[in-house]
Amino acid sequence: MPGMHGYRRARVLPLKQPRCAGVMFTDLTIDEAGLLGSLEELARINRQPDGSCRRVALTDADRSGRDLLVGWMHELDLGVHVDQIGNILGIYRGASAAKPIMIGSHIDTVSTGGWLDGAYGVIAGLEVIRTLKRHGMTPRCPLVVASFTNEEGCRFQPDMMGSLVYAGGLDLQAALRSEDRDGVVLGDELKRIGYAGEFRCGALVPQAYVELHIEQGPILHGEGIPLGAVETLQGISWQQITIHGTANHAGTTPMSARKDAAQAAAKVISFARELALRMRGQQLATVGSVHLDPGIINVVPRKAVLTLDLRNPLEAHLQQAESHVVDFLEALSVSEGVLIEKKQLARFSPVTFDPEIVKTIEMSARILGKPIRRMTSGAGHDAQMMARICPAAMIFVPSVGGVSHNPAEHTESEHLTLGANVLLRTVLALSEKRQPQ
Repeated sequence: MPGMHGYRRARVLPLKQPRCAGVMFTDLTIDEAGLLGSLEELARINRQPDGSCRRVALTDADRSGRDLLVGWMHELDLGVHVDQIGNILGIYRGASAAKPIMIGSHIDTVSTGGWLDGAYGVIAGLEVIRTLKRHGMTPRCPLVVASFTNEEGCRFQPDMMGSLVYAGGLDLQAALRSEDRDGVVLGDELKRIGYAGEFRCGALVPQAYVELHIEQGPILHGEGIPLGAVETLQGISWQQITIHGTANHAGTTPMSARKDAAQAAAKVISFARELALRMRGQQLATVGSVHLDPGIINVVPRKAVLTLDLRNPLEAHLQQAESHVVDFLEALSVSEGVLIEKKQLARFSPVTFDPEIVKTIEMSARILGKPIRRMTSGAGHDAQMMARICPAAMIFVPSVGGVSHNPAEHTESEHLTLGANVLLRTVLALSEKRQPQ
């Protein structure tokens, strides 16, 4: 049964050369057909008529994706663990008992998800191991392919939950008590789909964590650069704003007498955009969800619930934006005659990734003769949580048109393969404790 996956020792293959000594890393190449084929097979699970991939965390579709992933791990003879928050870990034994190098991401999606977000990093991790096995190579240290639970956070909050719990940043029991909009409890859903594991969260502390991901932004594609070495990741502040007004008849209530929750919500939406433009720099502000109550055409709304997503790569600037929001809401409450409540849904400070891993990623790209640029990630990723407990960094490949969380999400095959080859060389270089050859 999926939830009963125990540890199974991986078979150590004989080396063509002692460990990896004498084997040129440039002799190793990811199998493009295998990489793309696995990505497509996973994408077919609950694919929608518009082409989107809908594997929302802990749904039946997510269970099917997990089952497929675990099956591939067993085919590779990996030791498979499922931990208490449902993270899946596939372990390929190394030539020593040193701390492992972890390669990871996630396979859950938003409801309008593309086929690459998260899944690419996990599948590429499996392809790294397939490539080593094909060449009869065992790395000096174990390799772990991780698929983290509920990275997207579109059903249960906060996002990046599995890696946050793994890194000790969120209490396990608090995470298991999380509820979705319908009151469904996360821990119950883990049990229902068979992925409430017993392995202790964070029991394996890696010596390094490397995540391969599509950029989800326009920079690499716009500049014609095939690779990014991610050195920083911007901070994120998620807030839920609830506005309490007074319901009344739309035809008999004068505009001057209204306490309209929707009108106040509209002013919050406008303010969010004005704030980001006023602060300039890299400040971002997004209202991604608005719900009105009672939601009837001829009734002045008595309640509005909306979300506000603030992002900035500088902690001081992110705090400044949060302070401006507080001041605005206090003034809005008075001017509109409404009661406003604010709840913090998630708060993550900006992250600076490990400079040595970033350099190794750059060298791996240059050995392949490909240009690479350093960059900041605009999206949150599991790597920012894993950076709390070990050196970490990320590799980006271009997103065509900068589109993601959308059925049109796409990255050219050559770039997907290139990114996986850079991941392979980076992992081997880290395992060997030397620069790539």
